Amino acid sequence: MPRASKRKAAPSTSTSVTSCDAVPPRAASGKCKSRKVVDRIGSLFELYANQSLNMIDPEGIEALCSDLGVDHTNVRILMLAWKMKAEKQGYFSRDEWQRGLKELHVDTISKLKKALPGLEKELMTPPKFEDFYAYAFRYCLTEERQKSVDIETVCELLNLVLGPLYRLQVDLLIKYLKVQSEYRALNMDQWLHFYRFCKEISFPDLQNYDSDQAWPVIIDNFVEWMRDEQS
Repeated sequence: MPRASKRKAAPSTSTSVTSCDAVPPRAASGKCKSRKVVDRIGSLFELYANQSLNMIDPEGIEALCSDLGVDHTNVRILMLAWKMKAEKQGYFSRDEWQRGLKELHVDTISKLKKALPGLEKELMTPPKFEDFYAYAFRYCLTEERQKSVDIETVCELLNLVLGPLYRLQVDLLIKYLKVQSEYRALNMDQWLHFYRFCKEISFPDLQNYDSDQAWPVIIDNFVEWMRDEQS
């Protein structure tokens, strides 16, 4: 911003002013408040960041979780990663951290802790949950060009993300995935169809399941396994 002494309409009695003084009081107040929030968010980042990486690494995330009073495997931490649009599992960049905390309107650990239940509630709306559900799978693609996730991780993820909404379906699906031997890893399409199956199919009677509706083979196999278990 130009110094006030250079403005013709309002000569200044001082030769040095801050950027907040160089704008109308109301605008200055908002601008200064916004800058202070950004500064506090930045300071909070520094508290947990690995300075050599300029990122919050797994150790920093564990410290963050301890301060938030949640386990690092808690679904709310995954939700926080979604809010930040974090790209690398176990790491938060400075930009990701600032984006997430600004969207949550928090700049202290206390505020972040109080915001987590609201974030969980936000993700219970169908469009947001669908986006989060897909993100959870992508977040587990830790290698370049990786397209699938191993069965063990898929089971953990199903329990974490989908279990709270569809407990019975997820428990049986996990049981099936652990006993079957055809698949060692699953792709995004199969992952997304698990959610579709839970939403659309009457359970546990499976009366409206139609194998002609282009379900992935693994879903067909699961339904066949279930019917054998029920007979």
